[in-house]
Amino acid sequence: MFKSFFLTTFLTLALFACSSGATLGTGEPAPDFAGVDTQGKTQRLSDYKGKIVVLEWTNHDCPYVRKHYNSGNMQDQQREAAAQGVVWLSVISSAPGKQGHVSAAEADELSQSRKAQPHAVILDPEGKIGRAYGAKTTPHMYVIDATGRLVYMGGIDDIATADADDIPGATQYVRQALQELNAGDSVSTPVTRPYGCSVKYSGPSRL
Repeated sequence: MFKSFFLTTFLTLALFACSSGATLGTGEPAPDFAGVDTQGKTQRLSDYKGKIVVLEWTNHDCPYVRKHYNSGNMQDQQREAAAQGVVWLSVISSAPGKQGHVSAAEADELSQSRKAQPHAVILDPEGKIGRAYGAKTTPHMYVIDATGRLVYMGGIDDIATADADDIPGATQYVRQALQELNAGDSVSTPVTRPYGCSVKYSGPSRL
């Protein structure tokens, strides 16, 4: 009976780990990637070793993303990051035919109309980069330190709504992480729960 119980528990936990994509942890080397941005340039994480990097999964049609762009919160943090020498890469993993999928020209038009300030927008229609990081929502945020270690993963803040009125009272986790890193400190809150729309991968997400 106990043997059956432990076997069932093990299989349940294993299935949960596989289905949740729970293979990436903070403190570990962030997976390198090569993705083409809207200018046709290949962006590699390894090209930015020695710099802090922010990865932002985005989908312009998602109300949770609109919360942070329509309010200017995302753009403000992008500008702050750039002023600190941080490389901010927005990633679009929406598959063709699914919500949020855009061409390079459409992505650039969105950046211009919203006055967004990422270093680059990477198009990931096959979802390879998103799946490598286990990105589940838009937005889903990751911070990588200058040594290439993942030091933060989760939500942009701690109030999981689509209401921009909640932003002023929220803890801004990405901003906080960058401030701590630039002060030479460890990130005090390395993992939080991401919230938003599901990333619109092609086929089953397997996350």
